Amino acid sequence: MRDHFKFRKENQLKKDDKSLKGSWDGRIVDLCEGINLKDEYYTTSSCSGRVVLLRDSREKRDDLFVFVSHDEISFEKLKEVLLGISGSDMIYFKCDPVIIHVACRNLEDAQRLIDVAVRDAGWKRCSVIATGKRFVVELNATGKLEFPVVKDGKVLVDDDYLQLIVSEANKKLKSSWERIEKLYKSL
Repeated sequence: MRDHFKFRKENQLKKDDKSLKGSWDGRIVDLCEGINLKDEYYTTSSCSGRVVLLRDSREKRDDLFVFVSHDEISFEKLKEVLLGISGSDMIYFKCDPVIIHVACRNLEDAQRLIDVAVRDAGWKRCSVIATGKRFVVELNATGKLEFPVVKDGKVLVDDDYLQLIVSEANKKLKSSWERIEKLYKSL
């Protein structure tokens, strides 16, 4: 009898990376590989956390992302990018926490993964998000920031606020990376 979960896992892990980045974030590779080594799980997507400047748009456009970093950011770089923005778009600053989607063999395996993430690694937003052909768990940390910073080509915040933004975003990224490490050790 064919093991459908194993078949889907093998196919998923053969696929090319379709993310905008085009590769796994270095900080999350070990965790994803550790999950993928287990018979009852495989990752379908992941991000170790990121900072982006994003155009406000209802439609998909090639130029939605003005700036993307999966590393700590500096005040100087953020200011340079913001000052280089022109046009009438509203630009949002976003700091997204770590997120991983994991396909699980069954509901019990899904619950076990959620329990480890929450109890042992401090992840706060974890749930089963799909129960069709497979059970998919979303593991998501807290620490999101999102607000407008540019409108009509004009930076809406002063340097003091930009420095605060950089400091807070970097703290949140580091917190995501610590959670990645804790979950890796817990699994």
